[in-house]
Amino acid sequence: MAEQEQMPQPARSGTLKMMSRATYIREALLKNTFLVCAIVAVAAVALIFVFTMWRGWPVVQEPGLADFLGGTEFSSSLDLYGILPLVSGTLVITLGALLLGAPLAIGTAVFLSEIASPQMRRIVRPAVEMLAGVPSVVYGFFGLVIVRPIVAEMTGGMGFGTLTASLILAVMIVPTIATLTEDALGSVPPGIREASYAMGATTWQTIHKVLLPAARIGIIDATILGMGRAIGETMAVVMVAGNAPQFFKGLGEPIATITSQIVIDMSYASGTHRTALFGMAIILFLISMGLVALVRALSRLNEKRA
Repeated sequence: MAEQEQMPQPARSGTLKMMSRATYIREALLKNTFLVCAIVAVAAVALIFVFTMWRGWPVVQEPGLADFLGGTEFSSSLDLYGILPLVSGTLVITLGALLLGAPLAIGTAVFLSEIASPQMRRIVRPAVEMLAGVPSVVYGFFGLVIVRPIVAEMTGGMGFGTLTASLILAVMIVPTIATLTEDALGSVPPGIREASYAMGATTWQTIHKVLLPAARIGIIDATILGMGRAIGETMAVVMVAGNAPQFFKGLGEPIATITSQIVIDMSYASGTHRTALFGMAIILFLISMGLVALVRALSRLNEKRA
C-alpha cells in the first residue's frame, strides 16, 4: 500500500529518517507553497519599484534632476516642480513626531516590561496595541476637532501646521516603538537583571544603567521603524498640516509633506506634473529602502555583540 511505502528522507541533523509517501508529498507541497508566498512578496516589491521608476524616470529629462531635487518652489500653475520644501516639510514633521512620540513610547515599554503589575499590564498593553488599529482618518478627525483649536490658541494661527501634525503622528508611532522596545527589553538575558539587583541596585538604577544600555540597538531599531511609519503617513497629515508646499516658518504655520502633496495632486495631475508626483514616489521608496537597510545593519551589529 502507498501509505505504508517508506521513502528515505535526509534529516537536518544528518541522520536518516523514514517517512511515508503521503507525508513526503505533504511536506513537499507545504515547502513549495511557502516558497511561492515568498516569491510573490519579493515580486510585489520588485514590480512596484519597477513601475514607479518607469513612470517617474522622465523627471530626469523634464524638469531635470537638479531642478526637481534642488528646486525651492512646487507649483503646478507656474510649472515649477522643486520638491525641496516638501522634503524639508516631511523631515520637520517626522522629527517633531519622534521628539514627542519616542520618549512616550519608550517610557510605556519600560513601564510594561519592568514596573507594571500583571493586572496593570493586562490593561495597558491592549490599549497601546489598539492605537495601532485605529484608522488614520480617525486620528485626522481627532487632530482636526480637538488638537487644532488648542494649537490655534497657543500659536495664534488657524492651528493647521507642523505642531498639530507632529502631535498626531507622535501618538500614531507609539504602538510601533513601544511594542518593539518592550521586545528588546524582554530579550535582555535575565542574568544581567538579576546580577544588578543582587549588587544592591534599585529598580531605576537597573533600568537606567543596565537594561536600557543593553537593549540600546533594539530601541534604535524600534525608533527607526517608527520614523518610517511617520514618513509614510498620509491621511492624518493631509487633514491637519495645512498642505502649503513651503519651507518651515513656525510651529503654527501650514506645511506640506511628500505624501500629502501626492495625494492632493494625483487626482488632477497630468503631463510633467504627474511625472513629478511619480518622481516623489521614487524618493519615498528610496527613503523606505534606506531605513530598512539601516535596521538590518543594526540588527546584524546586535547579533555580533550577543
